[in-house]
Amino acid sequence: QVQLVESGGGLVQTGGSLRLSCAASGLTISSHAMVWLRLAPGKDLEFVATINSRGSTYYGDSVKGRFTISRDNAKNTLYLQMNSLKPEDTAVYYCAARYYSASSFSADEYAYWGQGTQVTVSS
Repeated sequence: QVQLVESGGGLVQTGGSLRLSCAASGLTISSHAMVWLRLAPGKDLEFVATINSRGSTYYGDSVKGRFTISRDNAKNTLYLQMNSLKPEDTAVYYCAARYYSASSFSADEYAYWGQGTQVTVSS
């Protein structure tokens, strides 16, 4: 049974940093495409960043240059380092895993989801 558990969310001031973690069990994240997505109040689910099995990364335009997706294969854990945070980054952040190794920018392509972690950036 696949389980993804996010942690690391919280309240931070504008310009601050947070690191989100997504601990996986039941699948080996290095063999799958992994993604971070976020859902802000009143907005659609937004693609944030993805990493494929080869380690190639892709970012949404709104976070490019500020966020970094990475993984620790030994810990089977996905990370999202978020720097220079802005109030518009406030959202629930979800990690998800795709059955396949190639990344997709569509949330529908990801079969396994965590419960989400709240990130709030105060102005």
